Amino acid sequence: MLNRERFAVHLESDWQAGLDAFLSGTFDAVILDIALQKRDGILILRAARSENIDTPVLIVSERGSVEDRVRALDAGADDYLTVPFAEAEFAARLRALLRRGRRPVRKQLTAGELVVDYSARRVTVSGQPLAFASTEFRILEYLAINANIAISRTQMLERVWGDGFDGVPNIVDVYVSSIRRKLHRAGAQRCIETVWGIGYRLVA
Repeated sequence: MLNRERFAVHLESDWQAGLDAFLSGTFDAVILDIALQKRDGILILRAARSENIDTPVLIVSERGSVEDRVRALDAGADDYLTVPFAEAEFAARLRALLRRGRRPVRKQLTAGELVVDYSARRVTVSGQPLAFASTEFRILEYLAINANIAISRTQMLERVWGDGFDGVPNIVDVYVSSIRRKLHRAGAQRCIETVWGIGYRLVA
């Protein structure tokens, strides 16, 4: 349903994997079911808030008592929706949460000689402009916005290509290799690290 509403969705069903994804801080919003296998989902929320992760959180749960709602909100949830619910309301609440939770984003990132200007959609190395194709720029921009955070290939596919992509995942590696070659030739070296088993990270 969220894909139909043009949201890029990353799904985790394992408690630890869900916590790791939350702590990455790379998502615009988190939808959390507090009735997870093995452990209480509220513990994920508390752990993230204790690490100052301020990503907006929408709780979705079959538990609808006042006590459950109060417990979730006190733990740091931004909204609470009880199952069953109308899909239209679910999407509307998520959109409202994204509007409320939208935080100011820096206009550019500097990593050594590399400057990625989001607003002007321009990349320079040592003050000299560097040309990138549209998809290359979106990848570099996404890595820059999440500087020093490891971004998985799946996240990259969802954010850059969208849910309609039906190609092969290694397309990410092809584009990153092209970006690296251009940066290297321009004199910006070791900007993008390979994080083995995960994906890539732009070091700033």
